[in-house]
Amino acid sequence: MSSSAKAIALARKLDVEWVRQQFPSLHQLVNGQPAVFFDSPGGTQVPQRVIDAIAGYLSTSNANSGGAFATSQRTDQMIADARAAMADFFNCASDEVVFGANMTTLTFALSRAIGRELKSGDELLVSCLDHDANVSPWVCLEERGVKVRTADVTPGDCTLDMFDLSAKIRRNTRLVAIGWAANAVGTINDVHEIVRLAHAAGSMAFLDAVHYAPHGPIDVRAVDCDFLACSSYKFFGPHLGILFGKREQLRRLRPYKLRACTENLPDRWETGTQNHECLAGLIAAIEYIADVGRHHGPEVKTRREAILAAYEVFQQHERQLAGQLINGLLAIPGLTFYGIKDAAKFDQRTPTVAIRMEGYTPRELASHLGERGIFTWDGNYYAIDLAERLGVQSSGGMLRIGLAHYNTAKEVERLLGELRGLAK
Repeated sequence: MSSSAKAIALARKLDVEWVRQQFPSLHQLVNGQPAVFFDSPGGTQVPQRVIDAIAGYLSTSNANSGGAFATSQRTDQMIADARAAMADFFNCASDEVVFGANMTTLTFALSRAIGRELKSGDELLVSCLDHDANVSPWVCLEERGVKVRTADVTPGDCTLDMFDLSAKIRRNTRLVAIGWAANAVGTINDVHEIVRLAHAAGSMAFLDAVHYAPHGPIDVRAVDCDFLACSSYKFFGPHLGILFGKREQLRRLRPYKLRACTENLPDRWETGTQNHECLAGLIAAIEYIADVGRHHGPEVKTRREAILAAYEVFQQHERQLAGQLINGLLAIPGLTFYGIKDAAKFDQRTPTVAIRMEGYTPRELASHLGERGIFTWDGNYYAIDLAERLGVQSSGGMLRIGLAHYNTAKEVERLLGELRGLAK
């Protein structure tokens, strides 16, 4: 997007009412009160078009791929369209897009392939800020004699200790695996610098973009990562994992695969028949994001430009909500806040926050809110190392409040009102 187009986009405000009309689930009642979905880090809601696309595929095109008949040919075209849509989302080539069951499964498959070329004395680097899906697949490779090191976090604001991370990238580091954003506390990592440090040491760089994907645009070319994984159910689509891999890396590594699977890209990385109906839903999810961009920026020309325009208004809206939420939480007595709380650094976080309150376990808080139609998560959200580092793993973890662009200031105030009432 040009600088002038970006300035125009920033001057616009998200049309929240138009957005909310796209999502049927947002209009539910719980115990007579409107449902508030603050559970988006565990999976966002989906627009009606995604539901229609999945049902439409199953109604008219349900077949395996590669057949000499109409429904199979429609399926082949739909798979190609899904790759093209995801290529626009990532800013990559279509043959660099790999589909799978979920991010965890794809990461395990990639780690096994990378493990084939590792030897005793090699090192991998992970972070204690991450979801375990970007930790355990790499720790499992210690059975090959490699050493997995862990970059520390600064507990005060739950940001990566970049000095510690850079010191642990060494000549024998073969892979640096880091999350783009932390699913527990919302921290956005400096992935450009992390990838630069990895490549300077001759290491590959893998990014987990699951939590970041609904909140910010992904440009794998600009970041220059070797691999990146995300899940479409975190950016308004169905349960589906997607992996980006640089073409040269996908060709070089040897995946574990069936004999019937060709050596072509990206087929050699996809194990068995794909989830065709969810691929149809994925296309609809990306088109929804693009249509938000078109709705707010009619000057956009390509789907990629439309996606970028959508994220401009997403981020502007979410930062306003995050400011309202964080300022309100910090004013509640007896509340402990985990993560970045300095308004000057809100561009370094997503609108996902984690808290604890005196006198209540995280589960009790989540139950109280849930009974009143406000959906939040309690526990460690699979960010096990972070929960241990913060000293909350053995006492129920934290309460996570995760906003998305379809949330409103009124919903944030409802949550704050409930928590203020508990603090009295």
